[in-house]
Amino acid sequence: MNTPWRADPLASLTRRLCNPPDSGEGDECPDIWELDNGDIAVVGQDLTGTYIGSRRPGELKIAQDERLVVIPRSTFLSAKAAIADA
Repeated sequence: MNTPWRADPLASLTRRLCNPPDSGEGDECPDIWELDNGDIAVVGQDLTGTYIGSRRPGELKIAQDERLVVIPRSTFLSAKAAIADA
């Protein structure tokens, strides 16, 4: 039986994987970081409630302790060079 994946709250942020965000005047800073255990942390807008209802594809599962986070495409694309191919 497989054990479900759980985020390690003791893992440390080790390196930014995307270009530094342009924060402008506010605190809005979409970002992508690698943790010391290899997991990835994403900073973005929590839109879980928006996609929970009829807009959620059937195959998308969101557990009670998870959130659907949206980041700009440009942030994701800027991280591509820093993410090794599997």
